Amino acid sequence: MGSFPVPHKKLSLEIKGSKTDVVICSYDDHFLVIATQIGAMGTILQARKEEGMAIHPTFNVSVIFGKRDEPMLVSCARQLIEHISNSGSSRPLMLSLGLKDHSVETLKGIVSAVIGNRLW
Repeated sequence: MGSFPVPHKKLSLEIKGSKTDVVICSYDDHFLVIATQIGAMGTILQARKEEGMAIHPTFNVSVIFGKRDEPMLVSCARQLIEHISNSGSSRPLMLSLGLKDHSVETLKGIVSAVIGNRLW
């Protein structure tokens, strides 16, 4: 059996005492990031840069399904899409977060792990 045809990275790290598995995939039309501490997908968000004539870019983050009342999850997606955009890519991000807690510390750990292993 050949290797998975989509460029990807898998890593495991500990964030606030919880084993956290992260998978980063670079598809032709999207980036997919899955971060889980519960062994399941959790909340799924989509983040994209809005193309327009504005000097400062705007970003749209929406919850596809899962917890809609968690501003920290939206903040995590926004930080990642801003980083992707600032790195020169216009591809949108699909982000799955299955986390035991939604603290600033946990989400900062995920953002830094993804940026440190980025595929953009």
